[in-house]
Amino acid sequence: MNRNTKVLALKYRPQNFEDLIGQEVVAETITNSIKFKKIPNAYLFSGIRGVGKTTTARIVAKSLNCLNGIENLCKSTLCENCEAISNSNHIDVLEMDAASKTGVDDVRDLIEFSRYGPTSSKYKVFIIDEVHMLSKQAFNALLKTLEEPPEYLKFIFATTEIKKIPITVVSRCQRFDLSRIKSSELFEFIKNIKDKEGGNVSDDALKLIVKISEGSVRDALSLLDRGLISLEKNDQLDLIKAQKIFGYFDKSQLINLFELILGGEEKKIIETYRKIYDQGIEPKIFINDFLELLYYFKNINSLTPESTNFSLNDEEFSKIQKMSNNIDDQVLILFWQLTIRTLDELDIVSNQDLSIEMFLIRLIHLVSAKDKNKSYILEEPVDNKNVITDIKIDTVNQIKNITQEKKTKPEIKRDTEKEEKNLITSFDQLIKICTQKKEMSLKYELEKNVNLVSFEKNRIEISFNDNLDKNFVKNLSLKLFEWTDQRWIITLSKSKGKISIKEQEINNKKDIIRNAQNSEMYKTVLKKFPDAKLFDVILKKDEE
Repeated sequence: MNRNTKVLALKYRPQNFEDLIGQEVVAETITNSIKFKKIPNAYLFSGIRGVGKTTTARIVAKSLNCLNGIENLCKSTLCENCEAISNSNHIDVLEMDAASKTGVDDVRDLIEFSRYGPTSSKYKVFIIDEVHMLSKQAFNALLKTLEEPPEYLKFIFATTEIKKIPITVVSRCQRFDLSRIKSSELFEFIKNIKDKEGGNVSDDALKLIVKISEGSVRDALSLLDRGLISLEKNDQLDLIKAQKIFGYFDKSQLINLFELILGGEEKKIIETYRKIYDQGIEPKIFINDFLELLYYFKNINSLTPESTNFSLNDEEFSKIQKMSNNIDDQVLILFWQLTIRTLDELDIVSNQDLSIEMFLIRLIHLVSAKDKNKSYILEEPVDNKNVITDIKIDTVNQIKNITQEKKTKPEIKRDTEKEEKNLITSFDQLIKICTQKKEMSLKYELEKNVNLVSFEKNRIEISFNDNLDKNFVKNLSLKLFEWTDQRWIITLSKSKGKISIKEQEINNKKDIIRNAQNSEMYKTVLKKFPDAKLFDVILKKDEE
């Protein structure tokens, strides 16, 4: 293996647009703008880490100042300007890290320096990396110069967080969003680098590197560098070694674990997980990989092995495809919710390993519950409000609300009272009984913040607005049980439903006023009093 002292991320840093991978559209657009002399005052490059923002900025600076011109840009042999820019020591190309120089004084020094023309090149270029770190005052100081700079001055900004840059700055730049590098393209790139370095790395290990890097070229090269350094002479970096080095485990182990969960084999599940844990796998990495596997099980029929970002080989892909045909989608969705909740639990438990084992045991019981035609309820946030939502595994046997399960049986009362209790057959009757029982808060929520979708016997389906009280579903369930001696299912719907009663009253009031404005009496009043305005209409009791 080539033992060059320079790290791969720097050694193979692109020197021109042809070396830049995955950003062909950006490269072509910038090249054409320079050729046709339509160069913007400022470029803005955004994207995740390691996709080439700063590298592209330097290539643009070279393209603007290359002694050979845009048509014959330097490639293997660099001109004086391109060489200096590559080494970050060109007198007319200033690179500034906004993370360390965030203040308005730093920008003022920059503006002061911009008053002097270039000394040895056509353009003076300011490259500001992580530009979103500049202070508000610094951005304001930059605005005027950015909008109308001297002809010889060009700005190039790079950022990973475009939303933190004021829109007034963004609007003055030609913006380019650099995309993640495609898995297949990144795989071929690092494979080529591996060959140049003389490293013995298997394709499966390279695919694991591509997966971990998540579309970042720099991350992929750093991981490859780390893998190559770990090799002794004549050794090969295969998948097993790569998994140990990078802290990842074989997906086939996770698929086998999933198969055991569906089979309810608790002892084997714990044994399998402990083997995975003994490999040095972090619990959070395990949970995230488990979430990824759930996604593949749910959507495997719309995927290909390539679209899984090399997470699955052909054998694993085929096995998931075969297993998914026998798994209920509702079980997978329930698994997903429980896994997300476990991810939050890991931040508050001291022994994360034990939490994962209990998580796997809970999954077994969820599967067995499905076989017994049971249902479960998970409490989850909906629009920043904790709302209890029922997840039905069997459509016939509805689950009782958890809060109702805990409610003790009411005292036996007279039969006449029971007859009265079973009279809630409509939404209007529900509001009426809230008034009778002096439950004003429930009445308020029902009238103002609830949209009725459907009302059936012992079942209410509703939608709601952002103002709904977070305890509304629980309180209403308890009261309905108390008033009717029966269990009620309250379901939250994605449908809009009818408008709320308050909205209906407002609309009715508007209609009454509109009709009154069209009446002959009102028109007669306007003739005598042109400035008159109708604000309200009070109906007589017989008209109501």
